[in-house]
Amino acid sequence: MAELTLGNVTKRFDDVVAVDDVSIEIDDGEFLVLVGPSGCGKSTTLRMIAGLETISDGRIAIDGDVVNDAPAQQRDIAMVFQSYALYPHMTVRENMRFGLEESTTLEKAEMDSRVEDAAETLEIDDLLERKPGELSGGQQQRVALGRAIVRDPAVFLMDEPLSNLDAKLRSGMRTELQRLQEELGVTTVYVTHDQTEAMTMSDRIAILDGGELQQVATPLECYHRPTNRFVAGFIGEPSMNFFDVSLEDGRLVDSDIEFEYPLSSVVRDSVGETTELVLGIRPEDVELLDARETAHDFPVVVDVVEPMGNENNLLVRFPDTDTESTFNVIVDGMCHVEAGKRYVIRIPESAIHVFDRETGAALHNREIEDETELLASRV
Repeated sequence: MAELTLGNVTKRFDDVVAVDDVSIEIDDGEFLVLVGPSGCGKSTTLRMIAGLETISDGRIAIDGDVVNDAPAQQRDIAMVFQSYALYPHMTVRENMRFGLEESTTLEKAEMDSRVEDAAETLEIDDLLERKPGELSGGQQQRVALGRAIVRDPAVFLMDEPLSNLDAKLRSGMRTELQRLQEELGVTTVYVTHDQTEAMTMSDRIAILDGGELQQVATPLECYHRPTNRFVAGFIGEPSMNFFDVSLEDGRLVDSDIEFEYPLSSVVRDSVGETTELVLGIRPEDVELLDARETAHDFPVVVDVVEPMGNENNLLVRFPDTDTESTFNVIVDGMCHVEAGKRYVIRIPESAIHVFDRETGAALHNREIEDETELLASRV
């Protein structure tokens, strides 16, 4: 186990800056997920940690030792790739033992002991004499994990290891990976574009966009206290609804749709002197009503109802706007809603986010009853 530090790490490919001045401190035994859209620099960051890419600027340290110039085989790191990369002519035992044979001077009995212990932990001990072609995708992924585990590394690096699995198996393997990482207590950096994996598996999330680090925080912090509009829109499915508004006399206004949203003094003060703003509200925080009761209630037309079983995802729009202006509302699955009918929505001020339209920076985030919950790591 080890602490891992990225200090102002930058990677350039000629004139292209793939990773721009990224700094993250990863605690001993922590599970950190690097997440972001395709091309954001997350895999490049992982490859720099592994020693597969040279860094252009900055420093990478493992337990305080700078490893910028250390070759990959000297970094005490084990990596699991998207591709299982198993040798088809070798048995599971031989695949798991191969890395030890190449990188250590351990006795054969010690190697076999490590392989068997790892196989038992991964529940593949009955597959040790089979070859990869005889295994399912999930079993092959466990073998690839086992090959990394037997190395007993200081740091695990995982590059989208579940993306080749079907949805049901991927869900099960997420749980297995969490259990395994907690049991082993190994510092882990996990790369994915799947925000569900990021939210459910991590102690903290590091969100990248365009090579720049946007936020590093617990999953709940990123969800409820996004540092900017990008994070707010990227984390959450369906994503947060955004409305371009202007601040006029203590109200958020969109004159094109006759939208006026009065602000309390607390929210007004947090906005400061910025007048060109974006109002954000998550779909599940919008309330569906039969009639307007407060100044935060607005008439809408329901365009589409998507039944999901436990909930209904509604696509709604303000009256007299086109169908391209729809936004999401999530209601209980037992709530009967008909497409084409008019309803009233409430946008509670306690749940709104306000962003600077020009910079995207968050000026105000929703209220949270228990702040300590945001800081808690996964159990």
